[in-house]
Amino acid sequence: MSLRVLLIDDHTLFREGLENLLSHRGIEMVGSVGSGEEGLALAAELEPDVVLLDMRMPGMGGLEVLRQIRQRGLEMAVVMLTTSTDERDLVESLRAGAQGYLLKDMEPDDLVVALREIVAGKTVVAPELAPVLARAVQAGENGGEEREPEDPFARLTPRESEILSLLAEGQSNKAIARNLGISDGTVKLHVKAILRKLGVHSRVEAAVMAVELGLRRRQGEPQEKLRS
Repeated sequence: MSLRVLLIDDHTLFREGLENLLSHRGIEMVGSVGSGEEGLALAAELEPDVVLLDMRMPGMGGLEVLRQIRQRGLEMAVVMLTTSTDERDLVESLRAGAQGYLLKDMEPDDLVVALREIVAGKTVVAPELAPVLARAVQAGENGGEEREPEDPFARLTPRESEILSLLAEGQSNKAIARNLGISDGTVKLHVKAILRKLGVHSRVEAAVMAVELGLRRRQGEPQEKLRS
């Protein structure tokens, strides 16, 4: 399967080198620009399968580009490709709707594999950052009880709460459908309703919110009850 990729990075040498590496591995580079503003315009115009996005850029930074992409309703996968191993950058990127957070020192072949997994619906974080993400999740769970004046999950049905809990475990639509004995299409409809009710733009944002605010801990009831 051919992938159409747009690269947004302010370092010219990096862009040219990555273009060459990916092109030789069957990836179609539909665009390569050095500013967030240009990249945002091209994302809307070209509608690539994946936007590869640098975190730190002069002017409009990567996080702002990501937020603008989601606010404009663009649904392509967005992958942060950065040197930053900062926990806040990682968590903010996932909350803003990124489907991947990868480091620039990774092997080109590993990048291609990650891109294909992301387009297939997975969320991919650089293996080196797994402990960082785990700490962030742990901190979110520990702090959840202090900020519950309003329950953001109150509008969800029991089935939607169950599906959101499975999303927070990293399960794909197919896995959720198989586990609950329902169709992929039904899962997709539930996920759309969940995103609308929570006011978020992606399943990753919803999953991060569920972990941070302790949905699974609050559910409490046995799974059988939720399946009724």
